[in-house]
Amino acid sequence: MTPPHLPLPPEEQEAARKRLQDLVVEHDNFDQTIAQLIQNPPPADQLLIPRLKKRKQQLLNHIRQLETLLTPDEPA
Repeated sequence: MTPPHLPLPPEEQEAARKRLQDLVVEHDNFDQTIAQLIQNPPPADQLLIPRLKKRKQQLLNHIRQLETLLTPDEPA
């Protein structure tokens, strides 16, 4: 169980929502890029796809953190 978090002030909530939207778009772009590279792998860089997958996972972790901050705690 995660510890309760304090609600963000309204101006920080809006900034967090905007950042969340940007991260989701970036994550989707990585997803599309990875899919294309899997179909047509670059001959010279064998580490490109694993690096992109790692960055995609980092983005997903950040997205989840922001979603947690923006989701109000349920009353006990």
